[in-house]
Amino acid sequence: MGRYVAAQSDGEFDVNVDARGLIVAPGFVDLHCHLREPGFEDKETIATGAMAAVSGGFTTICCMPNTLPTLDRGTDIEFVQNAGRRAGRARVIPLGTVTQNQAGLELSDMSEMADAGAIGFSDDGRPVWDARLMRFALELSRRHGRPVVDHCEDPRLAQGGVVNEGRISDLLGLKGQPTSAEEVMVARDIQLARLTGGRLHVAHLSTQGSVALLRAAKRDGLPITAEVTPHHLTMTEEWVLGSENDGARCLYDTRTKVNPPLRTEADRLSLVEALAEGLIDAIATDHAPHRSIDKDCTYNEAAFGISGFETALGSLMKLVESGQLTLPDLVRRLTSEPCRVFGLPYGTLAPGASGDVVIFDPGASWKVASARFFSRGKNTPLDGQTLRGQVRATLVQGNVVYDSTAAERP
Repeated sequence: MGRYVAAQSDGEFDVNVDARGLIVAPGFVDLHCHLREPGFEDKETIATGAMAAVSGGFTTICCMPNTLPTLDRGTDIEFVQNAGRRAGRARVIPLGTVTQNQAGLELSDMSEMADAGAIGFSDDGRPVWDARLMRFALELSRRHGRPVVDHCEDPRLAQGGVVNEGRISDLLGLKGQPTSAEEVMVARDIQLARLTGGRLHVAHLSTQGSVALLRAAKRDGLPITAEVTPHHLTMTEEWVLGSENDGARCLYDTRTKVNPPLRTEADRLSLVEALAEGLIDAIATDHAPHRSIDKDCTYNEAAFGISGFETALGSLMKLVESGQLTLPDLVRRLTSEPCRVFGLPYGTLAPGASGDVVIFDPGASWKVASARFFSRGKNTPLDGQTLRGQVRATLVQGNVVYDSTAAERP
């Protein structure tokens, strides 16, 4: 039995974990997830989401404010924090809204939420379409030292689009979202960040054009950061066609419906390259759990989103196995880099650190069985696939919160 010791300034965590032949890394940090509580507990709760997170190696998760009610006030932020502490699994840190009720009409009280512990501000799936409000929000971000996280999408260009605009949308007769719908808003936000000097964080980049815009902005020294999801790094629009089943192709796989949509292979390769060179700062899951009824319907009616906590490592290890990303770079993009982006004191195993640790087997093969997810959301196009890379144990503040040999799955 190997002995793992996590030192803190006020003492030591002395935990015995058999880590022979395994990777010991800082706990993963997710800058973008959806825990659904309050208001949508039939999809996920803070407790079930936090449990799913630690089973995927995530020890700190930053949750979006698109709940019911939305997280607009300091008391809303405190509610989520308290629920996270009661759950006792992953550390849960909420973002607050940019505009009240995510309506895009009036700014939320960002000062009050920052004082309560909000790590940033976002209207999530709704872009801040009013450039004047976005300017004011970015100016406030300087005062509070908290980023504005924007879902970059021009609502009129993207209106009604459910897949990437191109060959697959034409083949299936589905309305497409052009890449320009994302790129136009990325360009606008960059210009507003240039004007204000504010802290802009671009959520889930998905196109070559967005990567080029980010490259130019960083070359100019603008304080802009960006994230990319596991599914945009490893899947393309071809996944919408589904998989072969007894010789027949199952079209319209609604589990692939995400926003922004899965793009082309050229887009995917551009994202991987940008991540490898550090242009894109972090990987964020955009974990979006849904009920089966939200996906077992037509593609147009289906909800956007993939349940991503529990498959993130396994899917990303494909990039390591193919040589597109090194294992140290993958770990950095899941640990120290997201912490740098949001100014979090985690993502390290240095003496005096928090004792957040993930232990995983990079070579272990396992079959995805979504019915056994800890998350209430079973919506993943990876269901039934074999992945390599499995979490064995997760520690938060020196306490074992997940042990694959002892955890009772649903």
